[in-house]
Amino acid sequence: MKVKDTDILMIPGYTNSGPGHWQTRWERKLSTARRVEQAEWSKPVRDDWVANVKEAIENAERPVVLVAHSLGIPTAIHALGEISKPVAGAFFVAPPDVANPAIRPKHLMTFGPYPRDPLPFPSITVASRNDPFCAFDVAEDIAGAWGSLFIDAGEAGHLNAESGHGPWPEGSMTFASFLSRL
Repeated sequence: MKVKDTDILMIPGYTNSGPGHWQTRWERKLSTARRVEQAEWSKPVRDDWVANVKEAIENAERPVVLVAHSLGIPTAIHALGEISKPVAGAFFVAPPDVANPAIRPKHLMTFGPYPRDPLPFPSITVASRNDPFCAFDVAEDIAGAWGSLFIDAGEAGHLNAESGHGPWPEGSMTFASFLSRL
């Protein structure tokens, strides 16, 4: 698949993806990419966030490819159970452990637990060995349940601008390769 043949939905996590974040940079570069906006980025409400992702998928005109980071991942996964339109693929980066009672802020647990059914489309899950929001083995287990290709990003933190992944060229190349195989 080529970018022009898809609707790429950027699904940021808690507090949104700022101007230096790789999601924002990709959104500016990819002609068919658009962000799924949320009313409350710093006070996420699961039902509201899921409804916005569902609406974005249902309103897409081309095959949908999801690009979700952090809390955007459980949001997207929960939305999948409520859509009638198929998704072509998903690229998940830094899934948080929303079943961990130590997660902060605490209300992020309302996005858990993750559904563990295999996804009906190809997906990639990229996780870091030192992500403060999810133990590596938990991310690997979640990806395995979904049938997602799991990519070990090494010790890369939360794979966001704060961890030095603003441009994130490795991620861009991995996404381009993934898209070309859809």
